[in-house]
Amino acid sequence: MNRWRLVLGQPAEGSMPLQGGQAMEMDQVLDFLYGREGGADQRSDRGGTGPSQLTVPQWLRKVRTLFPQETVQVLQRHALDRYQLSEILTDPQVLDQMEPDQALLETILSLKGQMKGPVLEAARRLAAKVAAELTKKMEMDLRRSFLGRLRRDTSSPVRSMRNLDIQKTIRRNLRHYDRERQQLVLESIYFSGRVKRFNTWRIVMAVDESGSMADAVIHSAVMAGIFSRMPMIDIRLVIFDTQVVDLSDRAGDPVETLMSVQLGGGTDIAKALTYCQSLIVNPHRTILLLISDLCEGGPLDRLYRVCGEILESGAKLTALTALDRRAEPIHNQTVAAKLAGMGAFVGAMTPERLGDYIGAIMQ
Repeated sequence: MNRWRLVLGQPAEGSMPLQGGQAMEMDQVLDFLYGREGGADQRSDRGGTGPSQLTVPQWLRKVRTLFPQETVQVLQRHALDRYQLSEILTDPQVLDQMEPDQALLETILSLKGQMKGPVLEAARRLAAKVAAELTKKMEMDLRRSFLGRLRRDTSSPVRSMRNLDIQKTIRRNLRHYDRERQQLVLESIYFSGRVKRFNTWRIVMAVDESGSMADAVIHSAVMAGIFSRMPMIDIRLVIFDTQVVDLSDRAGDPVETLMSVQLGGGTDIAKALTYCQSLIVNPHRTILLLISDLCEGGPLDRLYRVCGEILESGAKLTALTALDRRAEPIHNQTVAAKLAGMGAFVGAMTPERLGDYIGAIMQ
């Protein structure tokens, strides 16, 4: 009954009173936010002997105490993008108290233009926490794709679990099998060699910063940071809407990249690819990653022309219509089909799948 009452809100208190002190606290927290559905006047005109109105910092503290993390994230996002709680954009302490997650970072990035001074620094700290967490999750899988492949025909002096050759170890030690104890005695342990490729490839990432690509922008910034630390990759990072900005000098710092992004605006993919074309030095060792929903704002014939020139040069053109954990694309299917017909790879990928894909090209 308490759960139903919390769903219905304070107007249902007369017919469905709450039972228990914690439920009443939860009701106050929810009403602070969702009571705005009835309009500001309705909230401010309520009388009674209940607790005094919460401030935003108090509300954030109570939210984290009373609700599970998934619910906290939803409430924070609604506070920002649905109810425009201005205190979140003007009080750095409020931002510091918010639970960092990718969805919240998307909202922060979209409102970043309204932030100044200490609030902007607080937003930067939040971005750093999210970027660090994403990097930790993604880096191991991505590096495994690029640092080489296991060779079963050579041994390695590097004795690590990652290089352990289990089949060879068992095969070479079978003669030491103890029949009485039914145990295999390992006199020698074998490790596989790992071939590393240090011939440099250039990866040019052209990232569409339109509002619908927020997820992909965040993952692209993190991936560029990981790429920048790999000795066999020369990374170039370009973001675009109707303007093109080269962020290659910041590619190693995802936070700097994210804080340079201005989500929203138009889209001129052809203009961005024309600039990226100038970054191609050795076409046969260049991968151009276009991360975009392919909703071109300019003439399509111009887009197709520059794509054709890139493909004819020998560079690998890949159009990613989504780059995130879900890999659920929302894109212009006509443009996607045309680019695929021209020889470009077009698809949606998770970061791990992209790592395998690029690793296969390099091998």
